[in-house]
Amino acid sequence: MSERHLAQLESGEGNISVVLLQRIAAALNVPVANLFAAQAEEPTEKRLIQRFLERLPAHRLEDVVFRLMRDFGHEEKMRRMRIALIGMRGAGKSTLGSMLAKETKNRFVELDGEIEKDTGMPLGEIFSLYGQSGFRAIEKRTLERVLKENERAVISVGGGVVSEKETFDYLLSNCYAVWIKAQPEEHMSRVMAQGDFRPMAANDQAMEDLRHILEVREPLYRKADLVLETSGTSVEESFAKLKAILAANLQ
Repeated sequence: MSERHLAQLESGEGNISVVLLQRIAAALNVPVANLFAAQAEEPTEKRLIQRFLERLPAHRLEDVVFRLMRDFGHEEKMRRMRIALIGMRGAGKSTLGSMLAKETKNRFVELDGEIEKDTGMPLGEIFSLYGQSGFRAIEKRTLERVLKENERAVISVGGGVVSEKETFDYLLSNCYAVWIKAQPEEHMSRVMAQGDFRPMAANDQAMEDLRHILEVREPLYRKADLVLETSGTSVEESFAKLKAILAANLQ
């Protein structure tokens, strides 16, 4: 079409066919309806966000959308009523979780224990019978039940929950997550202090394997709302830090 005709259309002096209107919309890569929308001045903040999203790599968009929905969705208040402690075994999730539940007068739930109740089997037997994928399916089903039954709770979740994206996204969408973090040496020593020497039994590579698992999972654990480092601190000190960061962020 000519520039003269386009100018007439923009000034309201000309008429346009539906077919030509569709072609213009296609050339601009916008819906036809956008050509009729009233142009209102957008807030500066909205324009900044749009420019930020335009520069963001495509593979990061999903994470941004998820965080926006999680932090600003209509269920945000409900999400903050459930505190989920995530992290590797030996970080202190159960100890700190039970203390927090008692302090806040909420129910304390250990998800692994609920899985054993639901199946009537210990975790090791579940893995033997159903394998990793079978266990993760049971874990998701149990998590859904626990959240449905508890509007308020403190939940300790198994360290491997982050390996199943759908389950972990569901957890983050419905709980306020805190990554209980510790150094590999502390993870190992705490597990052994509980009387479990299996990590070291006939396995000289145990510590190296643990470091590798932590390295792989760290980007996933960091999706939690908060991080609490428990290395080199007593239980009382870690609990005080946990209460302080929750009070500062759950106002």
